[in-house]
Amino acid sequence: MPNSSFISEFLLLPLADTRQLQLLHFWLLLGIYLAALLGNGLISTAVACDRRLHTPMYFFLLNLALLDLGCISTTLPKAMANALWDTRAISYAGCAAQLLFFAFFFSAEFSLLTIMSYDRYVAICKPLHYGTLMDSRACATMTAAAWGAGLLNSLLHTASTFSLPLCQGNVVNQFFCEVPQILKLSCSASYLREVVLLIFSISLVFGCFVFIVVSYVQIFMAVLRMPSEHGRHKAFSTCLPHLAVVSLFLSNGFFAYLKPPSFFSPTMDLMVAFLYSVVPPALNPLIYSMRNQEVKDAVRKLINKFVSKALNCPSFGIHGM
Repeated sequence: MPNSSFISEFLLLPLADTRQLQLLHFWLLLGIYLAALLGNGLISTAVACDRRLHTPMYFFLLNLALLDLGCISTTLPKAMANALWDTRAISYAGCAAQLLFFAFFFSAEFSLLTIMSYDRYVAICKPLHYGTLMDSRACATMTAAAWGAGLLNSLLHTASTFSLPLCQGNVVNQFFCEVPQILKLSCSASYLREVVLLIFSISLVFGCFVFIVVSYVQIFMAVLRMPSEHGRHKAFSTCLPHLAVVSLFLSNGFFAYLKPPSFFSPTMDLMVAFLYSVVPPALNPLIYSMRNQEVKDAVRKLINKFVSKALNCPSFGIHGM
């Protein structure tokens, strides 16, 4: 049986069997990737440049956009390259790096979403203490903790996974490298350590999920007690986008990792992985901009400023006439 020391590359799951479908998938993924880059790039730039958005909620949104950019940039470029050049190969180091960065961005994003639910809880349930509990130092500390937790989690999983001997070949039944698929290639008696680590991570995720649910139960109870209809509408407009992002993130992630064995098939795994690794980073900017007028105004202002500068650029004029 082949050992991991002799594996120089892995073979990823192809997106299609025919050349025409591969090219179609390439253009589809390219469109999704460019849309995700544009949406998250506009939101992060608008939040950074507009002083009205220099608040804790939008500071967290800026970090969420950066994590979404990193998450989708970890998986899609390699999948597009494989579809374009009709190949399945990814180097051993490339696979390890892909697993490391995806686990980092994925876990850091969920940690940040948990912090964002706490931010909404304090803003709505304890508005008089918001300035104290969510000052700039507290926001920076919580955000650094989210990024640090993601980094620690990804380092532990990557080191544990790739320290295992791989005895089942080098074919990864997914379009990118992820922990469950690499574990399927390991020796049957040697992956218990990583399984324990996975159970620990799932327990932490479940704890964060319970925290989010409890936070939103209290938020909705507080909102329903508000006497002003305008106040209720404003509270819902800031909470519903975050709740929609959390629901999209968790539903796809839970189904991917906790689905029953009867649902197992390479095609199903491919679709589910696409849903939880590609769809949320691409849709999050749209979700946050649909019900948030401040984000809409900031993005519109940014676009108008860019178009105005482009039209007034000297290179567009004709000199010497």
